[in-house]
This record gives sequence, structure tokens and C-alpha cells, in this order.
Amino acid sequence: MSEGNYKVILCERGVRTFADHTRNTLDLSIVPAVQRLSHLPIVVDPSHGTGKRNKVTPLSRAAIAVGADGLIVEVHHEPDRAMSDGIQSLYPEQFVELMKQVRQIAPVVGRMVPAIGSYPRSSDAMPAHSDVRSAVSPLA
Repeated sequence: MSEGNYKVILCERGVRTFADHTRNTLDLSIVPAVQRLSHLPIVVDPSHGTGKRNKVTPLSRAAIAVGADGLIVEVHHEPDRAMSDGIQSLYPEQFVELMKQVRQIAPVVGRMVPAIGSYPRSSDAMPAHSDVRSAVSPLA
């Protein structure tokens, strides 16, 4: 940002630990901590943060509940045949269900999820922190 790029988004993708139940340990406590210390938006990537498909939806719900500004979720129509990261990719129908759940949780914490495609895709249209929307799962 000191060089003039103000389009910066932070992302929690997990940290390496000795735990073996996931690839990384997704530290959701960092979301409110970062929001207290910075004006920058923070998104959560539960796909890479866990490395396991069955953990993506529950941790996505939790990320929204703690106030994440967006999600990065991997989706693939044939995850078992994906060139990479198939084991952590949701099937399209799982993503649809995830979005239904996220849309129910977001209002509880004072947020909303606009319809996909309702926000301009122009790189010049980066909103302020309080109105950040992720390309995958937009939150306001």
C-alpha cells in the first residue's frame, strides 16, 4: 500500500501445526483480531485451510459467524478427477447448499450476501472495507 496499491485483501488460509486431522489448522480467531487492528478486509479460505471437503462447509459457516468479509471456496464438477486440490473441492450442489446456509447466517451477524453477479466485476470497482464482496461468496 505504501507504493500506491490500495486494493489489498487479507486471507486466512490456515497455519501448519502438528495436528493430522486437517492439512492446516484454520485459525478463525484471527478474523476479529485483524478487524480490530486494520481497515483491510479479511476473507477465509476453508478449502486450503483444511484440505478436506467435509470440513469446508462447517468452517465456512463459522467464518461468516465470526465476521469474515468473504470466502474463497474451491468447487469442481468432478473433484476426484481434478488436476489439483480435488480432495478439498466441493461439488457444485454442495456449494449451492453452502451458499443457502451462508445466506441464513449472514443476517444474524449484520451482514448480507448479494446475489452472484449483482456486483460489477471491474478491477476499478473495489469497494471500501465495510462493503467488500468476494468474487466467490460476496458479503456486505
